[in-house]
Amino acid sequence: MSKRGGFSGMGGGFGGMNLNSLMKEAKKMQQDMEKSQEELAQKEFDATAGGGAVYAKVSGTKELKEITIKKEVVDPEDVEMLQDLILTCINEALRKVDSAQAASMGKYNIPGLM
Repeated sequence: MSKRGGFSGMGGGFGGMNLNSLMKEAKKMQQDMEKSQEELAQKEFDATAGGGAVYAKVSGTKELKEITIKKEVVDPEDVEMLQDLILTCINEALRKVDSAQAASMGKYNIPGLM
């Protein structure tokens, strides 16, 4: 070990990176991530099922904003089909949010984050 408290041959510790520089970079990354999350929260994602018979819109925070069901698919004798269409539609909209979130946050490449 060197007299300065670091390890010899490492250029000042952390592979030559100054601790202050590392902290500034981490803070900037945190601010960028927060901005990305805010932008995602403002977006809306939609999906349809059954050839457009069911339509759903969700926010980037996964809040259901709108659902539209065409009258012709409302059959009291086949409620299960309508339930399946609704589930399929909402889940597809939520998958779109997940995909956008993964694309947005994936650029930060922090192990264990996602």
